[in-house]
Amino acid sequence: MQCSAALARLRPKLIPKALLVPTAAMSTAAEPVRKAMPSALTFDHHAKCSTTKARASTLHLPHGSVPLPIFMPVATQGSLKGLTYDQLRETGCMLCLNNTYHLGLKPGQEVLDAVGGAHKFQGWDRNLLTDSGGFQMVSLLKLATVTEEGVRFLSPHDGSPMYDSLPTSASVLHVGNLSQWLTTLRLLTPEHSISLQNSIGSDIIMQLDDVIATTSPDHARIKEAMDRSVRWLDRCIDAHKYPERQNLFCIIQGGLDLELRKQCCEEMVARDTPGIAIGGLSGGEAKEEFCKVVDTCTGLLPENKPRYVMGVGYPEDIVVAVALGADMFDCVWPTRTARFGNAIVDAGTLNLRHQKYATDFSPIDENCDCVCCRPTNQGGLGVTKAYIHHITAKETVGAHLLTQHNVHYMLKLMGSIRQAIMEDRYPAFLRKFFSNIYAGDKTKYPDWAVGALRGVGMDLLED
Repeated sequence: MQCSAALARLRPKLIPKALLVPTAAMSTAAEPVRKAMPSALTFDHHAKCSTTKARASTLHLPHGSVPLPIFMPVATQGSLKGLTYDQLRETGCMLCLNNTYHLGLKPGQEVLDAVGGAHKFQGWDRNLLTDSGGFQMVSLLKLATVTEEGVRFLSPHDGSPMYDSLPTSASVLHVGNLSQWLTTLRLLTPEHSISLQNSIGSDIIMQLDDVIATTSPDHARIKEAMDRSVRWLDRCIDAHKYPERQNLFCIIQGGLDLELRKQCCEEMVARDTPGIAIGGLSGGEAKEEFCKVVDTCTGLLPENKPRYVMGVGYPEDIVVAVALGADMFDCVWPTRTARFGNAIVDAGTLNLRHQKYATDFSPIDENCDCVCCRPTNQGGLGVTKAYIHHITAKETVGAHLLTQHNVHYMLKLMGSIRQAIMEDRYPAFLRKFFSNIYAGDKTKYPDWAVGALRGVGMDLLED
């Protein structure tokens, strides 16, 4: 009670009056329906699969046009692990991802403001998307506590406070010593997240959302997170300074509860942001459940906006999610798995650390035209499996080469998906894709993929 009283006296000085709303009085729809936001993108729809929900489009952004569907490599801290930006450009990448939470920690907002944004800071002249920091609620759970005002973080570097706002909600008063609590706990608010992203200058910015692991059994907490994400979107919209050059995407939450997802879709669509993301997935849930959520959400979203399913990077997941109507994907997996000696190929993933590759002098992937796989007489490096096997354990060059190959593979895969949609042969593409991975053995096809594709009119087992 003493802590609550002390905080109540501090509230007028530290927290904007608009934020001081009793939790019990809050509803999902915090404000009346708004007018459409200004937009710094145009979305051109080109083709739709006549069988599935797959679609091909182009997203025109301030730093260039992006063909959809697209996979976005993740350069978390302003650098793609294993690649220079010149090498990333060579893959044809037009849109990659930075992390607001990490850039807010280091180099920090003052440095970003001084240099004129992350494009200049990292030497990247194409498009950037920044996530809001919400995912760190799950990935850094021990360093985060959620209140209505925002997310309280400690720095993962030294345990020091990250941000300067103070929480006011009594629900987080679990530290007995008030003075200790006041000096160690800080909030990342929706307003601060947007301010950071405005300083970063990314072409697509994400709302701060309340992220709950999909495996959580706490249905009340999942609903609370969904409702709060809607309220936080309204605060993000109000805080956004540059809608004419940065595109704010909302994020649909609701866990695996399809009714909550439907409710959230309705609320988010009413805010009419330039793009829409489906968040809170790829957190350990069954693939069948993942597909149900994506399929349900895309069925409720407008056709004239890009749809971004966050945190998806396995090729099998992507090709199915495209069939379910999704356009944009990101994940660290293609680059992270490269650092463990794994190459992504049409037949799946090759672990080139395996001894059987010690005397295999064939290219990493004979069907790949990346600079690593191309022979030297065609301007490539002529890298062999045996060479990667030799250097990958102790030399960083092996990880660099595999990262370059894996990113190229993912972007080429997206180009092939797009071409198949444009030519209205996406079902045939899917059959060939799964046949390549499972060597034509349909008994090995994953049930989740077969079921999800049947749900959109495509029988993967049909000849």
